[in-house]
Amino acid sequence: MSDFTNLKVTKRDGRLEQLNLDKIHRVVTWAAEDLDNVSVSQVELKSQIQFYNGIRTKDIHETIIKAAADLISSDTPDYQYLAARLAIFHLRKIAFGEFEPPHLYEHVTKLVELGKYDAHLLEDYTEAEFDELDRYIDHSRDMNFSYTGVKQLEGKYLVQNRVTKEVYESPQFLYVLVAMCLFANYPKDTRLDYIKRFYDATSTFKISLPTPIMAGVRTPSRQFSSCVLIECDDSLDSINATTSAIVKYVSQRAGIGINAGRIRALGSEIRGGEAKHTGCIPFFKMFQAAVKSCSQGGVRGGAATLYYPLWHLEVESLLVLKNNRGVEENRIRHLDYGVQINRTLYQRLIKNKDITLFSPNDVPGLYEAFFADQDKFEALYEKYEADESIRKQTIGAVELFSLLMQERASTGRIYIQNVDHCNTHSAFDPSVAPIRQSNLCLEITLPTKPLNNINDPDGEIALCTLSAINLGVIESLNDLEDICELAVRALDALLDYQDYPILAAENSTMKRRSLGIGVINYAYYLAKHGLKYSDGSANALTHQTFEALQYYLLKASVKLAQEFGPCPGFNETNYAKGILGIDTYKKSIDSYCNEPLQLDWETLRQYIVKHGLRNSTLSSLMPSETSSQVSNATNGIEPPRGLVTVKQSKDGILKQVVPEYHRLRDQYELLWNMPNNEGYLRLVGIMQKFVDQSISSNTNYDPNKFPEGKVPMNQLLKDLLAAYKFGLKTLYYHNTRDGANNSQEDLQQDDDCVGGACKI
Repeated sequence: MSDFTNLKVTKRDGRLEQLNLDKIHRVVTWAAEDLDNVSVSQVELKSQIQFYNGIRTKDIHETIIKAAADLISSDTPDYQYLAARLAIFHLRKIAFGEFEPPHLYEHVTKLVELGKYDAHLLEDYTEAEFDELDRYIDHSRDMNFSYTGVKQLEGKYLVQNRVTKEVYESPQFLYVLVAMCLFANYPKDTRLDYIKRFYDATSTFKISLPTPIMAGVRTPSRQFSSCVLIECDDSLDSINATTSAIVKYVSQRAGIGINAGRIRALGSEIRGGEAKHTGCIPFFKMFQAAVKSCSQGGVRGGAATLYYPLWHLEVESLLVLKNNRGVEENRIRHLDYGVQINRTLYQRLIKNKDITLFSPNDVPGLYEAFFADQDKFEALYEKYEADESIRKQTIGAVELFSLLMQERASTGRIYIQNVDHCNTHSAFDPSVAPIRQSNLCLEITLPTKPLNNINDPDGEIALCTLSAINLGVIESLNDLEDICELAVRALDALLDYQDYPILAAENSTMKRRSLGIGVINYAYYLAKHGLKYSDGSANALTHQTFEALQYYLLKASVKLAQEFGPCPGFNETNYAKGILGIDTYKKSIDSYCNEPLQLDWETLRQYIVKHGLRNSTLSSLMPSETSSQVSNATNGIEPPRGLVTVKQSKDGILKQVVPEYHRLRDQYELLWNMPNNEGYLRLVGIMQKFVDQSISSNTNYDPNKFPEGKVPMNQLLKDLLAAYKFGLKTLYYHNTRDGANNSQEDLQQDDDCVGGACKI
């Protein structure tokens, strides 16, 4: 250390001062307290190699943090906490000028004056209430984050100047202020209790919040729904209105689902044959330009998934829009795509028959029946096939499905929506509120209606507000009751708290009050119980867990309906008829999971019919990539790729270690150690029995497990049919292992719904 005694450092105010190695040593020693297999001297030596004369104190802090983070490995996982504590220390110094946070009232007053916090906080709460909450905040919880969690907070969630990177708050202020905003309109005799309970649930990682809420609630911004579903009609007015709606919501940090399946095919007649239609591609390009027009306030870039039916006349051109072959004129690579399939089309595949392609405008009623009535669709489809006057094209089902799966495999991001399952096993009555699309991450299934203009009162843009429950911290399934109620109350309050830039979105949200509450840390949950994805051992616990989750979410919504009234659109749900998910799920699940129901569903059914539900939907399972990192949890329902996962984000390389690494390292079933997709798809089928929206579920392939290192097409088709057989509504990513990493440490792209809002 003596080599560094003559170095000068540049203070924040520009003064030069002697480098104080003792001060550095004290901070690193403090950060290393109670941690296993970490070396203070190793961090110091690794840092000091990079010191130079005149180095800024800020750069010293960041060098030490990076030195500690670089030492995170499967042999020394606790460096993730040492690096996190150093990062928190640095972050607080930037935000407050010192390590100790200020009083809550003082902090809020300052940031309201700076325009960073919403002024209603000072208007709605008294100083006495601020005092009580300041005493309640536990700033020591900042020390429970992993390094990856702190970096995600710092990069995406904490209020800051995104140009200068100046951070204005620390994590505990984020959590308590989100709670204060959401419960601001609750009665004064109860709201502090709810704020404290919700603060505890979020700051101890029991409830995980999505990016729009974490980054936006407490700021003057008032749009926090994660997912926006916009449906387009087959008219220029509707296409233009859809484009405008995309721009508005992309700029508000939302991820977009676009249903463009109604647009007629290339060469269709316009105005009685006066002109030929240019087809889908020019309009899809418009949507892509709209999606990429805004940067979403520096939190992430815009992204969208566009939906169309597999029987569309242009489908062969549409399926290749994302691939790297072709020219710009016939490719649209910056959108993802959701291909819609139903029973009739799958039967053609199974029976090795042909599929007939139509332009939706040429076959009256077919597009509507595709979603709302499967028997009617099949009858109309066969009728139009036999009608020689209708323009059509015939292709072998095996050939068409193979093209679909080839593009899904090569791009990873051609997604699947089983539209019949989305409607036959739905929260909504498909005869009045059919599901015609999903969102960016394929877990939202809500009714939509096309816009004819941007202020169309009859259009319906569906919004869904998300959060997730951390299964890893659940000691007993009974614990879910309180956590579910808190999550439902908070998200339901948010619907009234936020603003709506488009009337069709406000009308739809106020009518349906849809929520999507999912889970994180499922892989850790299985590891804690000694269970695996692939062998069926997790089937019973999964059934019990998701039964309890949905039961308590519904129970919470009934309770809110008794307090505040049911949502106005409750009569358009199947729940209003007393029909529950346990009545409509795909019964093939029973062949591999015959677990009996554990809870009193019949009494709950009666309560729902009598009192209604405050929320048309309650559950969906989203990817949760970023927010799971904040909670130091495995993401969503996915198996980890490695015990130490190297996350590649816009902030650089981050290493995340699975929870309880020391104790459970041999209990985790890693993704690429799973023999195939079958066990995972069966588990998703069990979850879907209870989840009233959909599930972001992936298929994963290691080419080295197949002859000649290539995944055969029949395996892809087999998994697609298995997913349909088990009742899955959607399939998200197709992941292919590149073979470059071992089973302990693996590289995972931190794309979080590819820049969209489902990264809860």
